[in-house]
Amino acid sequence: MAKKKNRKKKLKNLSNFNKPQLKKSILDIFYSDPQKTYNYKQLAGILGVKDQETKKLINVVLDELAENENLQQVQRGKFKVKSRGGYICGLVELQPQGFAHIISDEVDRPVLVSQRNLNHAMEGDKVKVYLYARRKKHQLEGEVSEIVERAKTTFVGTVERSKNFAFLVPVGKVGFDLFIPAEKLNGAKDGQKAIAKITEWPQKAKNPFGEIIEVLGDVGDHQTEMHAILAEFDLPIRFPENVLKAAERIPEEITPEEIKNRRDMRDVVTFTIDPADAKDFDDALSVRKLDNGLWEVGIHIADVSHYVRPNTILDDEAYSRATSVYLVDRVVPMLPERLSNGVCSLRPDEDKLCYSAVFHLDDQANVSGQWFGRTVIHSNKRFSYEEAQEIIETGEGDLKDEVLTLQKLAVELRNSRFKHGSLAFDRVEVKFEIEEETGKPLSVYFKESKESNKLIEEFMLLANQKVAEFIGKAKGKRPAKTFVYRIHDRPDPEKLENFNHFIQKFGYGIQTTSSRAIAKSMNNLMNNVKGKNEQNVIETLAIRSMAKAVYSTRNIGHYGLGFEYYSHFTSPIRRYPDIMVHRLLERYLDNGRSANAQKYEDMCHHSSEMESRAANAERSSIKYKQVEFMKDKIGEAFPGVISGITDWGIYVELENKCEGMIPIRELGDDFYIFDEKNYCLVGKHSNKMYQLGENVKVEISRANLERKQLDFKLIEKL
Repeated sequence: MAKKKNRKKKLKNLSNFNKPQLKKSILDIFYSDPQKTYNYKQLAGILGVKDQETKKLINVVLDELAENENLQQVQRGKFKVKSRGGYICGLVELQPQGFAHIISDEVDRPVLVSQRNLNHAMEGDKVKVYLYARRKKHQLEGEVSEIVERAKTTFVGTVERSKNFAFLVPVGKVGFDLFIPAEKLNGAKDGQKAIAKITEWPQKAKNPFGEIIEVLGDVGDHQTEMHAILAEFDLPIRFPENVLKAAERIPEEITPEEIKNRRDMRDVVTFTIDPADAKDFDDALSVRKLDNGLWEVGIHIADVSHYVRPNTILDDEAYSRATSVYLVDRVVPMLPERLSNGVCSLRPDEDKLCYSAVFHLDDQANVSGQWFGRTVIHSNKRFSYEEAQEIIETGEGDLKDEVLTLQKLAVELRNSRFKHGSLAFDRVEVKFEIEEETGKPLSVYFKESKESNKLIEEFMLLANQKVAEFIGKAKGKRPAKTFVYRIHDRPDPEKLENFNHFIQKFGYGIQTTSSRAIAKSMNNLMNNVKGKNEQNVIETLAIRSMAKAVYSTRNIGHYGLGFEYYSHFTSPIRRYPDIMVHRLLERYLDNGRSANAQKYEDMCHHSSEMESRAANAERSSIKYKQVEFMKDKIGEAFPGVISGITDWGIYVELENKCEGMIPIRELGDDFYIFDEKNYCLVGKHSNKMYQLGENVKVEISRANLERKQLDFKLIEKL
């Protein structure tokens, strides 16, 4: 009895649960008494949860645990542990030393699996693991008994050819080379980049057998390397011919019958604001003064779902891609160019079909009325961000009254958002000036968000929030209908505590007593560090302490924005979830029944996964260009800031945002120990310390394009 009381007391001390922490705590309760059933009210009592937001989160976690087969629902709302014997399921995380950690919700720590017991499991695979009975120093150990789902079956790498066979040496965390028989090379030459697929992997063979399915080209060639990055993350390089033909068949003309079925807003002043080099305009704004003194603001979004119909070749391809991919030098679009840059794009001086959110706002941007539905618009002007910024700064230019009115309203919306708990992270984007023919990076520059960017952002946020609220808020006793939300969990309390401990060294601190207090003090912190040496390190660590936003039908709100309801409605040309939202909104406006929740949850999961891959590919392309830009500067010295500490090296970011590593083996003056909590390396004998955020001077010693890695040599601490 005492043990139970202690656990209850311990759990009550945890405030501001986030989803992973709540999941672990709930599983702990179930595992402590596997025969007992619990409902969400009983769990809330044991956990000491009193606020409605976290109670709602408990329900979401229970649904997810049942879906993942950790729990079974024995009767409505009552759950118990699903018996599994000595097996668990989890994802493989390969470690540099060759062994793996299996990450699973079913146990409270990673399971160690030695290299010989992986049984051909690879990075990211979903596996079934048999747990050994013994524990070494609280370490769980086991062996892979079954590969449930492969993360990858194709690999990109460099061909190393011998006389009668070859190996493909993959990029990234793979842990093996693919053996390629000579007859399976398909013309690949020694030293070329290629894509191979595994054909078989005999039980006792060290290497899998494979065949080359596409030759990308010579190592170091710009096109080859960009295509290799896409292939590494299983992203498409080109559209299939039948998809392009299907896009060509879509007519651009709008029929009078179609216009009759829509709200005609062609007579309202409307314009787009986009990057100067943009071709796909998927959002436009309109504004006019109403007779009652209010402003009517229209947020008009390209009506992609009118052209891309369910269960067609175009829709299948768009869903498969789920997102456009933005590499350092190109966009790999979700939709063929005829749609993204032509039929759907809200180009000036053309009638276009839209899905719109129209609001009535007073001068303080309070919403007093709203309407959602299909429209036809006519954009009067296409602004670049720079052109709109000039109007905001000078008060002069085309459509200045409309632009300045929207700017004033956007400022009011932003102030209100921050007042109600929205976080303010302004990250600098790294951009390259690239030589068109060779792809060689000529210079690095930084892109910062200005008022014109923020103007567009505020109205997109307003539309996304209000659409989600319109569907998501339960009306009376009827539950909310299935919808696609963009959710963002609360920060991990332990990470937040470590972050707070670290920034105290610089004389800063944040309040962690409530979500609102965290947001307010975090925003104050971001303002206080602006322009200071430690700005980038503190901003980076603050973002790392946050959860990642994902798509889900199970709404838990968006912590970073401080919104209880949030979705993605405003970019259907480049994001598939926005098409899903448009379709669901149309269904419910026509009084349709609630859609199948599990089907849409699976689609959300796929979209989140593809978004993550696209972001990783973008980062990889930036990293490649940074290394390429610095490779002719070997031997030169540069000032930098320590941006990361690990037990294998010190990461340093230079003033041009290029990042490299000082390997620990290069620090020959002592044996250094990694202090994870304090983000530092400490010399065992000298107590010499290398701390995150410190200024150093380094020399470029190596530039490895294949690994996208810069190696530095430490000259001195500054």
